[in-house]
Amino acid sequence: MSITSLLGDKQRFDVKPGETTMKAVVTMANGGYEQLNYTDVPMPKPLAGEVLVQVLAAGVNNTEINTRLGWYSSKVTQGTDALEENDEEKSCAAEELDGGWNEQTPFPFIQGTDCCGRIVAVGEGVDPARIGERILIRSCIRKDSWNSLENIWMASDFDGAFAQYVKIMASEAFAVECDWSDAELGTIPCAYGTAENMVHRAGVSKGEHVLVTGASGGVGSAVVQLAKRRGAEVTAVVGKNKMDVLKDIGADRVIERDSDLVEVLGEKSVDVVIDNVAGDGFTQMSVVMKRGGRYASSGAIAGPIVTLDMRNFYLKDLTFIGCTAWDEPVFPNLVSYIERGEIRPMLAQTYPLKEIIKAQKGFSEKKHVGKIVLLPPEQTEAQKTYIAKLNR
Repeated sequence: MSITSLLGDKQRFDVKPGETTMKAVVTMANGGYEQLNYTDVPMPKPLAGEVLVQVLAAGVNNTEINTRLGWYSSKVTQGTDALEENDEEKSCAAEELDGGWNEQTPFPFIQGTDCCGRIVAVGEGVDPARIGERILIRSCIRKDSWNSLENIWMASDFDGAFAQYVKIMASEAFAVECDWSDAELGTIPCAYGTAENMVHRAGVSKGEHVLVTGASGGVGSAVVQLAKRRGAEVTAVVGKNKMDVLKDIGADRVIERDSDLVEVLGEKSVDVVIDNVAGDGFTQMSVVMKRGGRYASSGAIAGPIVTLDMRNFYLKDLTFIGCTAWDEPVFPNLVSYIERGEIRPMLAQTYPLKEIIKAQKGFSEKKHVGKIVLLPPEQTEAQKTYIAKLNR
């Protein structure tokens, strides 16, 4: 499967006479909130091997903001928050062609990496019995095979869930049976998938001491829960006003953000660091890690450029693990944890899809714990008719 084949025609959002439409947020180009266009676009049609999913809830993530801002460009040196405020560097990022997750971002396109939805139609070769399933979409796709780390992401490489409907390969839609609300399930795919992938790759096991930075965010709060379910001792780093919440979800110890980790924890005190913050605090993390310690990361919200004393790295036999491509067990694991009641959703707030700018501004303020989720509008009668015709 090639990324090019998934992007499709750039005129696909032009509505032709008589076409059934849906509401969607189309991201037009790199830039600020003005690039988010809530509009009518044609309904997608599932091709062979695909399913059409009615989006019930779609979480908001750093990656959507990063992609819109062009943060993945090698020319950007600041964290996401600083980039939003720095017009000069934001302008530089917007001019680059390497600001997307993999290659050039496929503007215009629909973002939205998280999707809780319901299968409403299937393409050729997909069992019609799947219609009606409530599902989560695995947003990271290993496009060649599980033996290759090459990967593509929904909402970074092809159209995502900031819409009433999305189509996806049937293999990436996982049925979930639980009593969680749609919004609660909408907190799971990107944040918990990313968190489980880091916990899995780092080999977190019972009795190990795990340090989690940025622990109040969607990924961080998921890491705390997922490390605890494996029997680890968890120390969470978080803002002072969020410390009690982290204790409530299982953190054994909570450290206020910007504290001196070496002073508080001591050298060689941590088995595993799971860090999506990076920035200036990175240097201390290699100091607190024990000999043979493991460091896993899938982000750098405080800044991607860090300082490492290589002597700490090689003299202590440390392992650094970059985590983007999800491993095969990750998503099935998450579904099983949900169905067995072993994790809980961290839903901070919901917004209607049309209020995406308000939602992303609230997300960027970092006053919440967990995930902010967008809720698309209800089906229209015209959409119901369109779906009925697909299923004949």
